[in-house]
Amino acid sequence: MKPPRRNFLAQAAASAATWAAAGSGTLGALSTARPLTGSGEESSVRDKLWIWGHVEGSHNSGWGLPGNSRMTPAEGAFYLNVPNLIMVAYASAKEPGKMLPAPPYDPYLISFRPLKRVVWSIVGAGGVVSRYDLEAIRQLAQKYPNIVGVQMDDFFRETLDGGLVGSLTPQELDYVRRQLKLPKRDLSLWVTLYQQGLQHDLAEYLSRVDVVTFWTWQAKDLVSLEENFARAESAAPKARKVLGCYMWDYGDQKPIPIPLMQKQCQLGLEWLRRRRIEGMIFLASCICDLNLDAVEWTRNWIGQVGDEKL
Repeated sequence: MKPPRRNFLAQAAASAATWAAAGSGTLGALSTARPLTGSGEESSVRDKLWIWGHVEGSHNSGWGLPGNSRMTPAEGAFYLNVPNLIMVAYASAKEPGKMLPAPPYDPYLISFRPLKRVVWSIVGAGGVVSRYDLEAIRQLAQKYPNIVGVQMDDFFRETLDGGLVGSLTPQELDYVRRQLKLPKRDLSLWVTLYQQGLQHDLAEYLSRVDVVTFWTWQAKDLVSLEENFARAESAAPKARKVLGCYMWDYGDQKPIPIPLMQKQCQLGLEWLRRRRIEGMIFLASCICDLNLDAVEWTRNWIGQVGDEKL
């Protein structure tokens, strides 16, 4: 699924003209809205909650789920009643090598207008780097003021000698950071960090990002979540942290036990109260209409704690 790594820097400069032709539309007034964290505007637990979005049907094969989903990312946010969304490109099941959504992105971003904050991937699922998306989001963030950052998903890959390297080099990350400085506001740079990556020294990458989203790939490892999250804090001491919460055990392709779903949510709530994390993400929109126990438990939990003041 993962194509050869593309030359990000060489292609980024040519992307503006491509995106102008793709129909991103006339740019509206710039927003003065500040990024997700550190703004002092969030006052409740719900304000800190996110849904991880993929194009509808993205997980319909390959993950052992009990049915096919048709839920869109915006519908997923509505269903869980959360105000923030991370939209991540995912490989098309019908067209090998194609990532979805395909440009222009306006139809999705229009549906996201009621949301408080949106983060859009420049490194999609599987670590696929887009040569277009960085410039696209630079432009679209001026048209859609709720865009606050860019996500690098599945960013780290194993090397033949057992190490980990990033989908972009440290020098490319420096370039990305410069491109995220808009005329009247800056976008945040987000990265996915899995629990199994903690055994490697990733400082040259993690020191360059603003937000680390921390994930436990196999539900059985949630028994060590407290210890592993502390290791993530040490690995990226300057980055803000957001806890990623799977609602399906993708690592073992089976339902996540409710006690483990409950554990990660209750720890997340405790860490929000103590300011150890600045958000929680629930994955993913494309499983929210499958009547999964963990999804329904999470939906009810959000309903119970969402209005708590922080």
